[in-house]
Amino acid sequence: MNRLQEKYNKTVRPSLVEKFGYTSVMEAPKVNKIVVNMGVGDAVTNTKILDEAAEEMMQLTGQKPVITRARKSIANFKLREGMPIGCKVTLRGERMYQFLDKLVSIVLPRVRDFQGVSNKAFDGRGNFTLGVKEQLIFPEINYDKVNKVRGMDIVVVTTAKTDLEALELLTQLGMPFKK
Repeated sequence: MNRLQEKYNKTVRPSLVEKFGYTSVMEAPKVNKIVVNMGVGDAVTNTKILDEAAEEMMQLTGQKPVITRARKSIANFKLREGMPIGCKVTLRGERMYQFLDKLVSIVLPRVRDFQGVSNKAFDGRGNFTLGVKEQLIFPEINYDKVNKVRGMDIVVVTTAKTDLEALELLTQLGMPFKK
């Protein structure tokens, strides 16, 4: 069992039950999945770029990414429907907790001028979205092998019914929110 998963089961869940007055421990919100998405707009002209991005994402998450394709054709971007334009990974269970633990304790503190993540990035249904400007903040990425800095979106999907519950859950799991 992962360190963060253990922390959730032993301390976070009971404190959430107490704070929000749930009748059962199963009512307490938990992290359901984490979706890591990387849009690679340059893949329109060169598909090798997408392979590199997918390889990097595999290093970060420990799971093979799914190639995302364009839904519509957009002439201004020279984009046709069905062209590969990005990759994403959905993490659940053990890998999800490992990734969240790494994100909170290693990756986010490495960001330059880091004051904390915004606590306004909730969607109204208890899901939290975080944008990362560069993949270099992850320790697995070798700086010399990177030919282009790419950003990515990290979506933490929780079972919380409100943003307040999700904020409390993520705060107790160690997410460094702005004060």
